[in-house]
Amino acid sequence: MTFDENVKRLVQYGIESGLVPEEERIYTTNQLLELFGEEEYTEPETEFKDVDLEEVLEELLDYAVEKGVLKENSIVYRDLFDTKIMNCLVPRPAQVIGTFKELYKESPVKATDYYYKLSQDTNYIRRYRIKKDIRWKVPSQYGDIDISINLSKPEKDPKAIAAAKLAKQSGYPKCLLCRQNEGYAGRVNHPARQNHRIIPITVNGTQWGFQYSPYVYYNEHCIVFNGEHIPMKIEKATFVKLFDFIKLFPHYFLGSNADLPIVGGSILSHDHYQGGNYQFAMAKAPIEKHVEIPGYEDVEAGIVKWPLSVLRIRCKDEKRLIDLADHVLGAWRGYTDADANIFAETDGEPHNTITPIARKVGDMFELDLALRNNLTTDEYPLGVYHPHAEKHNIKKENIGLIEVMGLAILPARLKTELQDLADYIIEKKDIRSNEALEKHADWVESFLPKHPELNKDNVMDILKEEVGHVFVGVLEDAGVYKCTPEGREAFMRFIATL
Repeated sequence: MTFDENVKRLVQYGIESGLVPEEERIYTTNQLLELFGEEEYTEPETEFKDVDLEEVLEELLDYAVEKGVLKENSIVYRDLFDTKIMNCLVPRPAQVIGTFKELYKESPVKATDYYYKLSQDTNYIRRYRIKKDIRWKVPSQYGDIDISINLSKPEKDPKAIAAAKLAKQSGYPKCLLCRQNEGYAGRVNHPARQNHRIIPITVNGTQWGFQYSPYVYYNEHCIVFNGEHIPMKIEKATFVKLFDFIKLFPHYFLGSNADLPIVGGSILSHDHYQGGNYQFAMAKAPIEKHVEIPGYEDVEAGIVKWPLSVLRIRCKDEKRLIDLADHVLGAWRGYTDADANIFAETDGEPHNTITPIARKVGDMFELDLALRNNLTTDEYPLGVYHPHAEKHNIKKENIGLIEVMGLAILPARLKTELQDLADYIIEKKDIRSNEALEKHADWVESFLPKHPELNKDNVMDILKEEVGHVFVGVLEDAGVYKCTPEGREAFMRFIATL
């Protein structure tokens, strides 16, 4: 298509998606012409509808390269420029906030539905990339576990990596979570955010921002971040903030990553939480053993049937949960049980913390407290309660909030590795002879005897199922108390100190 046709198509997309009011058709067209350095435009007679955004942006980017407007033709530079293109279509922040507030008066759900759709329509969440993620469920003794191979984050090309190394280290915005990202043009080592809009909210009497993750790992995956660039910390105020948010958006859950390295799995330099409109396996898991905590007899409490060590507390009054959570946190921070290999600190370095997740179920507030510990030893240099070495072929990265709840976010390399493994298994080739695959050899040898039914039609399903079993094992590794009689006994020893 011609440049003029693509401009008309993109403006039509803006009108169809509700980003651009009909009254702004000409204005938006002129914004695009200016961006491309074009002085002439003849509106095509063809009428367009159901415009494919990815397709029209691809064509406009190719034109920008051809014309020299876009100097480098690689994914990083194309992403910077297509965000600039989209900025011509996106309503100003005050307009987005105004619409959100008006809809919120009708219902919080209407407000978030609008904002989630807007975040996708503006290409801040790139729908066509998210679709590439591979997802499946695997049944386990703990419920159906979600598995995903994350393909939506584009891999940088060598030129961009080299340019990023040479780029001046900027302190603005301080990090990817700062509110200064809204409208920021980006650079080779920082994504463009001209199409990004943030909803201001007040939690615990302070200014916070509400936005969606550009790499949505699950439905309406949102991020709630402190208006100030201050480090993550799990403390009593954390529980207050979680419930302040839940009271604003009762259809969402909200949780925090732990505040220590290894078990944190997140940007620890900026205080933030993650939530969304999704029910994870952990939320569905039942209480396996009810417990009573002195002074909190009015709060329902119990150990959750889950591979990580989770204490669930429930009450109609969230203030009781906040007080009890603070009590549990204080006790856990200072708790040592050498027989259970739990040490509050070694050489002055603290090890115990909590991953909290808040939600509302009917008229009850609910808070899950996952006990975490980041002890390292000679045998487990990456962490005792971290994926163990024999599982690193599938998952080596930290287990953060999302995975604690039962959604595996596995590295992109697994897509090709599993495809190649399937071929090697069917053709009975030596897995150890392939440098990229040899790390999987022991694993494959361990599960093959269990699958006499394996053939070329079901090999991929079997591989996916076995990946799921490995991830369940990873979660079990991360549990400070194992799901065994000894583990439960040790868990009860801690609860007895409360």
